[in-house]
Amino acid sequence: MCRNIRTLYNFEPPTTPEEVDAAAVQYVRKVSGMQKPSQANAAAFERAVAEVSAVTTRLLESLVTSAPPRDREVEAERRRAKAAVRFGTAG
Repeated sequence: MCRNIRTLYNFEPPTTPEEVDAAAVQYVRKVSGMQKPSQANAAAFERAVAEVSAVTTRLLESLVTSAPPRDREVEAERRRAKAAVRFGTAG
C-alpha cells in the first residue's frame, strides 16, 4: 500500500471528506501510475477519484466497532517516531 494512505476509520473527531478525497487521490495515483494525468486522461482520473471517495465514505459509515476512537495526535506521533527510526533524524 502507498505509505501516504492513512487509516481513516475510528478517529475522534471523525474523518473529514477532505481526508477521504486525499486518500482517494493517492490511491488513484498509485494504481494509474500518474502523478498528474494528461488532459486526455483527466476526466477518467477525476471520475475514479470521485468513485473511490464515494465507496470509501460508504465503507467508513457502515463499519462498526466497540474499540474506543483513536486520537489523531497519538497516531501522528507514532508515525513520526516510526519515520525517525526508518530514516534517521535530521540534525
